[in-house]
Amino acid sequence: MSTEDDRPRQSGGYADSGYFTPSESKYPATPTSGDDIHGSGATTTALPRPTDSDYDSGHGGREEVLDPQPHAWHLGADLGLFVLRVTLGALFVGHGLQKVFGLLEGPGIDGFAKALAALGFQQATWLSWITGFTELGAGALLILGLFTPAAAAAVLGVMANAIWVRVDIDLFAGGVELEAIYAAAAFALLFAGAGRISLDRNTPWLRRAPAFGFIFLIIAAGLSVVTLVVLR
Repeated sequence: MSTEDDRPRQSGGYADSGYFTPSESKYPATPTSGDDIHGSGATTTALPRPTDSDYDSGHGGREEVLDPQPHAWHLGADLGLFVLRVTLGALFVGHGLQKVFGLLEGPGIDGFAKALAALGFQQATWLSWITGFTELGAGALLILGLFTPAAAAAVLGVMANAIWVRVDIDLFAGGVELEAIYAAAAFALLFAGAGRISLDRNTPWLRRAPAFGFIFLIIAAGLSVVTLVVLR
């Protein structure tokens, strides 16, 4: 006479007797309707086997970490950022053309180098080339809305230096109203991003604009301090 423990071995193993292997113990193989898997005469209802989506949705197992979605379209904000970005970029392209090529009644490299030397800067010619091309490059990138954090940080760094050497506390707004407006516009673009009307629209630095803005703000501040301390 066989016991309950003997029957699985007599019938060829646990799988044949209705027992489950360890991997099947939580989610048994799906029986067909009407099968009697315990020999009790009762019928069972088919249970669906869990799918990968059940695990991914938080019911156990692994979870997928997805990148944040790109910024949603917001006509007012994106249009405002576009106008601000293109205006600031065009103005700085103009300043760069004045310094590098002497266009638009600008001083050219020699004239700008003399102005920097009068403000106490050393290596004035070399610094005038760097400043001129920085303004040209940053302005062009702002117009395109490309690598906006780097471009806005470059403009902000140039304006920080300009405000530092030109501010006069005896005048309204220190006599640097225009430089302050430029700096504020660059700061806004640095942390808000270029907006969806730009070449940056699908980039990580648009989706995470504040984080990238903070990184490039530190870079701009460091370069500004080096310029003022080492070259002046």
